Amino acid sequence: MAKRDVVLIHGLFMTALSWEAWVERYTARGYNVVARSWPRMEVDIEALRRDPSALAGMGVEEVVDHFDRIIRALDAPPFVIGHSFGGAFTEILLDRGLGAAGVAIDAAQLKGIYAVPPSQLRALFPIVRNPANRGRAVAMTHDQFHYAFTNTLTAAESQDAFRRYAVPGPGRLLFQAALANLDSKSPLTVDFAKADRAPLLIIAGGSDHIVPASLNAATARRYAKSSALTEYRLFPGRGHWTCAEPGWEEVADYAIDWCERNAARAAAP
Repeated sequence: MAKRDVVLIHGLFMTALSWEAWVERYTARGYNVVARSWPRMEVDIEALRRDPSALAGMGVEEVVDHFDRIIRALDAPPFVIGHSFGGAFTEILLDRGLGAAGVAIDAAQLKGIYAVPPSQLRALFPIVRNPANRGRAVAMTHDQFHYAFTNTLTAAESQDAFRRYAVPGPGRLLFQAALANLDSKSPLTVDFAKADRAPLLIIAGGSDHIVPASLNAATARRYAKSSALTEYRLFPGRGHWTCAEPGWEEVADYAIDWCERNAARAAAP
């Protein structure tokens, strides 16, 4: 029996290249893996770094609709796995009725999650303190990246990750997230009580600075009123860079095995 497609959705300040190890691992297990960059980002990474102006003004709606089209073009509902903002987008896509199962890893918070932990504020304040960044493509310095993404790595390991993967991103997304609870029409809205969505696994890293585990745990609690399956899994000691930091294989295998197991249960009569 053919295995389901797997759609991987990266987060802000990344491209689909950040999933390269997962693509290789899942492909070796027989999955057809679809790892596409966000719209306007499907270009050479060095070109994107030299001139990121095309990203200015891109928002949540455009990115989610991009992956909505990708998923609907597949022959069958896939497993959807997203990281950071990609995790939030995974939750929105499942809310739209897409996917056979979904995994939100270190997911950016949706509307209805109110906490702003100090470490998250420290990680993002250099960008959101300037309102003009809402309409710009913005980038992290290495020091900011090391604190927000790679705090569990050495400085040298962090530099390597920064050089290979980090890119500017649309600042508008950060402002949409920051103001979601004040926006009656926020695109970061889901129906937490929705009963007819696919199973959802929320994964958190115990040492994550930019999306502390407390935020992912709060999201899982918001889904408690739904009869649809939602599970929460904490990986202690893992940072926001959990998809590539040492030990990423455990997270990758747990995610896909959970999807296989629970999609089958959800489909059973």
